[in-house]
Amino acid sequence: MSKQRVSRRQFLNYTLTGVGGFMAAGMLMPMVRFAVDPVLKSAGESDFKPTSQKVDELTAEPVRVDFKYEQKDAWYTSEVTQTAWVYKDEKGEVIALSPICKHLGCTVNWNNEDHPNQFFCPCHLGLYEKNGANVPGTPPLGPLDVYPTEVSEDGYLLLGKPQPNNLVK
Repeated sequence: MSKQRVSRRQFLNYTLTGVGGFMAAGMLMPMVRFAVDPVLKSAGESDFKPTSQKVDELTAEPVRVDFKYEQKDAWYTSEVTQTAWVYKDEKGEVIALSPICKHLGCTVNWNNEDHPNQFFCPCHLGLYEKNGANVPGTPPLGPLDVYPTEVSEDGYLLLGKPQPNNLVK
């Protein structure tokens, strides 16, 4: 033990420096975690979600495909259900369109009896062509989004996150 005594001023200085250091560390740790977390994320997880639709069964007629996946938000895990309108084009490529209307987010349907061979939004009478292009003079101002597609090893359709429509020029 040291024979030199600690003065009140030194004691307060040491105490305030220690408390300030703990407070600074408490504020900096979330910022450091935010910056480092993307680097530590595992690369094995794919952004493509599996569906129950066999690619061989698709035709030129759009079919509604529902798919589910688990979404984790912080500590809460929930099951999310999404939908896509899927068909094969003239080249045999799989096209998957989002059913969300670009006007106000309602769900569009295919081949309504009043609007054959078009997607129809019942909320504000919006119309889209088969490739997702909005019909001029109807409420939607943009085309339907498209899902990137892949085929699994066993022939099932995999869908990615919706992206802006690249089929419409």
